[in-house]
Amino acid sequence: MRILALSDIHGSYRQMLEIVSSNPFADVIIIAGDLTTYGSAKEAEDAIKQLQSFNKPVFVVAGNMDPIELDDTFVQLGVSINGRGVVINHVGFFGVSASPISPLSTPNEITEEEISHHAEAGWENVANAKYRIFVPHAPPINTKLDRIHSGKHVGSTAVRAFIEQHQPDVTICGHIHEARGSDAIGKTQIINCGPVGKGYYGVVEVGDEIVVRCIP
Repeated sequence: MRILALSDIHGSYRQMLEIVSSNPFADVIIIAGDLTTYGSAKEAEDAIKQLQSFNKPVFVVAGNMDPIELDDTFVQLGVSINGRGVVINHVGFFGVSASPISPLSTPNEITEEEISHHAEAGWENVANAKYRIFVPHAPPINTKLDRIHSGKHVGSTAVRAFIEQHQPDVTICGHIHEARGSDAIGKTQIINCGPVGKGYYGVVEVGDEIVVRCIP
């Protein structure tokens, strides 16, 4: 299975569609949060329907810049994996919307306890899958993927604790634009996709081995 992973679109829908069009062999499309920036339900719905026009499964979590009501929009469109899981061909997808509470007071921030609760709820749906793909918007703390320009680590303690305990095969995240790249915690490969507006995305190949790549 080939998974196309995007995050932090922030309304850059032309670039988003160009990336999807340039990856015709992708089997599944993942959006790891921040589809919009303070966007409306109509804006989010239009963007998701454009992705669905490629006739591939689309799975989405909301980011901290997506108003909290967009989680309901994603549920209604059948694409949400926030606190829930879906299994396709032995690959389970589950995730967590929002980011930890921060001084920025962005629209969609929740406590670390809530992040943990949603992650565990989704895990229950996919725990028996051969491969498990975890999609939190926020990266785990104290990795290469959560460091802001000042050098401070601002990722989620709950996401890290979950990964350490359950060891999903892959974690796909975003949120910290300047920390795009890959890292690992134990056997879990982690990718911060980076912002779509700069042409960044990730590809995950699931087969006998799992290969995770940041592009470009």
